[in-house]
Amino acid sequence: MKNLLQRWFAPQPRLTTQQRERLATWRMRPEIDRTATFDHSRFVVVDVETTGLNLMTDTLISIGAVAVVNGRIALADSFSVVLRQREISRKENILIHGISGSVQREGVLPADALLAFLEYLGKSPLVAFHVAFDETMIKRALRQYLGISFKRPWLDLAYVLPTLYPDLMRSHRSLDDWADHFDIRNENRHNAVADALATALLLLVAIAQARLAHETKNYDGLRRLERAFHYSRANV
Repeated sequence: MKNLLQRWFAPQPRLTTQQRERLATWRMRPEIDRTATFDHSRFVVVDVETTGLNLMTDTLISIGAVAVVNGRIALADSFSVVLRQREISRKENILIHGISGSVQREGVLPADALLAFLEYLGKSPLVAFHVAFDETMIKRALRQYLGISFKRPWLDLAYVLPTLYPDLMRSHRSLDDWADHFDIRNENRHNAVADALATALLLLVAIAQARLAHETKNYDGLRRLERAFHYSRANV
């Protein structure tokens, strides 16, 4: 509870001149047209690893991301960073994500790690599986270390896929369920980049099905499918 209160009421972080300039440069980058077709767009698929699953008290350890550019996965356009930790995570947590104590201690200073992520992201829209977790952890870290409120569009495949494949809605809930169904192999589960890649492959599945079944042409069209899922569940 003490650590949580410290984060809530912490003063604005002190950034170096270079860090402030990097942040200002990112802010000035132009917004992306989310109505551009899949063949003329860039989405960033994100996954994170953390010290645990508590959105209030656990902290961000790593970010992994893969870009989908013009309807194809661009492996050369990927991102991975480990944030330096003041205290390494518990042994049982390390056994899940595989980021050792020494790697956590030798990670990139959090402010610089997060600036690198923003520079990689640009103003591209984001995609994740169960967005609430990834978004919350990234937003909290950005507020804590850079002092910014991160308000960017996110697409949640956990809700888009059931809309596109309603017959699978009850039996497919996790990333592993959907990946297994479409024969997507992930040999390094709980590695942030590997999980982002698996999610990116599911995004390509969703794009193909959305084009076929709904004549969906862009990111905003996929977000409308996500909203349709929430609306249908609210009216059950």
